[in-house]
Amino acid sequence: MAMLTLCAAVAALRVLPDRSQFFQYESVSLSCGQEGNSAAWRVKRNTSTSVHQECSSERPNDSHCFIHDLYPLDNGAYWCESAAGGCSDAVNITVTAGPVILEIPVLPVTEGDDVSLRCRTKPTSNLTADFYKDGVLIGSSSAGNISVPAVSQADEGLYRCAVSGAGGSSESWLTVRGRPEPPDSPLAGFLLPVVGACLSLVLLVLLVLLCLWRRHKGRVDPDVSYTDVTITQEAQTNRIRDAAAAPTFYSTVKPGNT
Repeated sequence: MAMLTLCAAVAALRVLPDRSQFFQYESVSLSCGQEGNSAAWRVKRNTSTSVHQECSSERPNDSHCFIHDLYPLDNGAYWCESAAGGCSDAVNITVTAGPVILEIPVLPVTEGDDVSLRCRTKPTSNLTADFYKDGVLIGSSSAGNISVPAVSQADEGLYRCAVSGAGGSSESWLTVRGRPEPPDSPLAGFLLPVVGACLSLVLLVLLVLLCLWRRHKGRVDPDVSYTDVTITQEAQTNRIRDAAAAPTFYSTVKPGNT
């Protein structure tokens, strides 16, 4: 998937249908996508018969390339390029006159996605298809398709399929990219600075109040007179009550015989 040009990848190449292998005489649409200035881009290709050629089979000087009838001579690398030196990643497209192709995404897939692989024959057959990754058998299917669930970087590699009695497909590379980080919420981006500023203000006020309290702690107001007052409690001695004040009791005593 190497390119002969050096550029900064700032655009995206769209391929419909999204697969890297085609039968001869099938069609494919390629276009360049960049918001605001897609007309400045051109689809370029390197094939066995041309190098750095502009792909403009039906609509020249356009960012779109539609090839109605594909031939093996169209095998090669395709990418987007601008006059300013920008480009997209390149993809490899394979066109075969043989009876078997592997339908595999030509564009990079995202890590965690499920990827379906389909083995197609021409003419269509109901024979069991075997699927290989880097030359190792990974599964068989009488329906002609298998799924690779939750792909990861370990699933990158060369894939092909084979049908007994019909033949095998070419090898195509599956590219897996990491899942992009979710964008920050605009509300969170607004609230975080506000909360930070409020906390800073509160801490500043508390610091000022603490400094004032320390400065005024123990300070004597010069306009106020102070004196020491000592309060003592004297022990009271026992006092004899005034006899006149005491209650008087009277009784009659009669002398008796002794």
